[in-house]
Amino acid sequence: MKLAGPRSRTLFARFSWAVLLYNLPVILWGAYVRVSFSGDGCGAHWPTCNGQFLPQKMAAPMAIEFTHRMMTSLDTFAVLLLVAWAWAAFPKRHAVRRYASLALLFLLIEALLGAGLVLFRYVARDQSAGRVWYLSAHLTNTMLLLAALAATAWLAYSGTERLSLRRMPPALVAALAITVFVSITGTVTALGDTLFPASSLAAGMQQDFAGASNLLLRLRVIHPLIAVAGAIWLIVTAAALFRNSRSRAAGAVIIVTVVQTMAGMLNLALLAPLAMQLTHLLIADLVWLSVVVLTLERTARQTVQSLENSEHHAVTATS
Repeated sequence: MKLAGPRSRTLFARFSWAVLLYNLPVILWGAYVRVSFSGDGCGAHWPTCNGQFLPQKMAAPMAIEFTHRMMTSLDTFAVLLLVAWAWAAFPKRHAVRRYASLALLFLLIEALLGAGLVLFRYVARDQSAGRVWYLSAHLTNTMLLLAALAATAWLAYSGTERLSLRRMPPALVAALAITVFVSITGTVTALGDTLFPASSLAAGMQQDFAGASNLLLRLRVIHPLIAVAGAIWLIVTAAALFRNSRSRAAGAVIIVTVVQTMAGMLNLALLAPLAMQLTHLLIADLVWLSVVVLTLERTARQTVQSLENSEHHAVTATS
C-alpha cells in the first residue's frame, strides 16, 4: 500500500531523523568498547557472546561489549523498518528509496566489519598495523552509513525527489574527502592514546618522537596538523557559501568546526581522557553530518537548475 500526502512524509522524515540520531550513541558506545578494552568481552565469538546468545553472569567487559551488540541489533531493525517504509511511501526512482537502501547496505557492511574486529582479534590491546587499516575501513563505512541516513532524512524533510551526485560542487566534494581523512587520522590517534597513555604532554611528545616508538605513536603526531588544515578548508568553503546564500547548513559547518578544533586542543592538553575522547568523537560526527547536509542542499539546488535548463533547451528546440 502506498502512503501519500504531507502527513506521511512528515512522519517518515521524523522517523528518519530519529534513526540517524540513534546511531550517534551507538557509535559512541562502540568507541567506549575500545577505550575500556572490552572488545574481547565476548571472546572470539560472533554473533554469539562466548557461545551464548544471551550470556549469564556477565563481567564488566562482557556487559559493555554485549550492550553494544544489542544496540546495533536494535539499529538493524530500525533501518529495516526505514527501508520498508521508504519503499511503501515513495514512488519508483525516488531518491529517498535509494538512500534508505544504501543505509541498509552500509549497516550490513558495518556488522560484518564489527564481526571481523572480533574474529581477527583486532580488539583490546592489539597494536598491529592490521588493526589500524581495519579501523580505518570501519570508520569510513560508519561515515557512509551516517551520510546515507542523513540523505534519507533530509530528502524526505525537504521534499526533494531527485539528487544527481554529478552536480556536487567540487569544493564540497573536497570537503567531504578531507573530513573523512581527518577522521581516520583521529581514529588512529585515539587508538594510540588508548594503548599508550602519556603521564604528561611532554612525556607524550617524547613517546611520539622516540626512534623506537610504535607506529601508532608516530602517526598520532600528524593528526593535529592535518585537523587544523582540514578545519581551515571547511571554514573557508562554508563561509563562501554562507555569504552567497545565508545557508544555515553552511553556518552550522563553521560553528561545529570551530568547536571541534577547540575540543581537539582541549583533548590534547588534558591527555585524552575518556570523556573528552567521546566528546571529540561526537562533535566529529556533527561536523561530518553538517558537511553532508550542506552538500545535499547545494547538490539538490544544482540538480534542479540543471533540470530546468534541460527543459528550457528542449522547449527552445521544439519551438
